[in-house]
Amino acid sequence: MDVPIVLVHGLRLSSSMWRPQVELLRAQGRTVVTPDLPGHGSRRGEEFSLGRAVDSVLAAIDQVGGRALLTGLSLGGFVSIAVAGAAPGRVAGLVAASCTAKPAQSLAQVYRIPAVLMDRLPDRGAAVNERFHRLTLRDGAAEAVLDGGLAVEAATSVIDEISNMDAIASLSAYDGPVWLINGARDHFRIHEKHFFDACADGRLVNVPRAGHMVSLDQPVNFARIVGDAADVVSVREGRAALEAQAEAEAGGASLEADGV
Repeated sequence: MDVPIVLVHGLRLSSSMWRPQVELLRAQGRTVVTPDLPGHGSRRGEEFSLGRAVDSVLAAIDQVGGRALLTGLSLGGFVSIAVAGAAPGRVAGLVAASCTAKPAQSLAQVYRIPAVLMDRLPDRGAAVNERFHRLTLRDGAAEAVLDGGLAVEAATSVIDEISNMDAIASLSAYDGPVWLINGARDHFRIHEKHFFDACADGRLVNVPRAGHMVSLDQPVNFARIVGDAADVVSVREGRAALEAQAEAEAGGASLEADGV
């Protein structure tokens, strides 16, 4: 039983950032979908809210059958954690990357002031952001990011929304398997122990020589981690289905024995 995979993008980015993973995972015969969050990619201009973002991801899960391995990076990781906490029965497993920092502290300190300053530029920081990605990403990763556009105008509203999120509480509400993935150089590792302790069934993976954009810094390695997680979840889903079938058959046999 192969579990489909839903990939959720980061702040200012879009579904195009997942191009390396989509190509690698689909080449393995896996079902992969990559929704755009409100205010990003094909949905630029829409108002972002955490509730709308959660609904977008749930719609993507429904698109592939109503249950999936959910994988998100940065903003996508926070949204994926919120989805897992709100609808645990629809999340077969959770891969949360580059998001093990409590939003109220980390987003306010790291992103809010730069976002406000960028808003004052004529292009709201689009040129600065594009140059940053071209300088820091390699092997086609910059093109994968930039092809979907940079939703620089969404940053302030996203930060305000996510800063009010209780990520630890949402993670604690989910009892399925969780992979917390961080680049070893990522500043968002600051509270990873708190996030790990909140997991009922968690694993913490630090990727060497990778930063905050771990999926773009090491696309092949990240795709392997996601594929391995999907395999683990698929085995669990198959085992659960067999156990449910055996239980149903045992119940039917018991009714027959009782003459029902």
